[in-house]
Amino acid sequence: MSVQFESRPDLARNDVGLVKASTWDVGTPERQRETVEAIRTAWDSREWPHPGLLSYTVHVGEDGKTLFHYTQWSGEQAYQDFFRHGRDERNADIDAAVPGIRRLGLHTLEPYRSALPREGDGREPGCVVIVDVEFEEADKARQRDWVDTVFEALGTDPAPAPGGISGHFHVSTDGTRVLNYAEWQSAQAHADALAGPGDGIGSRTPQWGRVQSYPGVIGSGVHRYTPALSMRPRAGA
Repeated sequence: MSVQFESRPDLARNDVGLVKASTWDVGTPERQRETVEAIRTAWDSREWPHPGLLSYTVHVGEDGKTLFHYTQWSGEQAYQDFFRHGRDERNADIDAAVPGIRRLGLHTLEPYRSALPREGDGREPGCVVIVDVEFEEADKARQRDWVDTVFEALGTDPAPAPGGISGHFHVSTDGTRVLNYAEWQSAQAHADALAGPGDGIGSRTPQWGRVQSYPGVIGSGVHRYTPALSMRPRAGA
């Protein structure tokens, strides 16, 4: 199977068993660009490594030094097969082209709930916002309840941010965190939403208040990225 390049991953597909998310620190904007091109070359020069790898996406951090990696898998076994037989040779090529990359951990996630684009909304996202929420201890029921609380707040918001396109909530398999992969029209649209009257992107409502004061949350991060590269196996190849 050869590589098909896309503008974005299919976040609504129903055959995703697991998502792997990680961040690389490459140091500078120039090295961000060089690393994206090294990834493209390393993958385009080889056959697609495993049918259980459904897509591989890389985004460039607004901070000028990081890359966010998002891969969709059929399941853990497919990832382990790739880890043993396809990962090292690609990373060796990338490291040779851009030495000194710092790989900052890997989280294993399951898709849980999505807020999909409204019907007829054909906007292409110019910005991806990654919201990472960490809880004090493993509790899978609490992960899902926190996400459900967010959806209640979104559904009752009297003035939702106009620049938001979609949100895709994932729960970590270890029970300790939630990751929201949110598509926005632009980075400025997200910045404008954060500057609104509420605490965060939502209006000042009791429902959003419950999200913001949810018990057991010990940390959260919000990072903006520009879409850079998305790949999947070429259909029929």
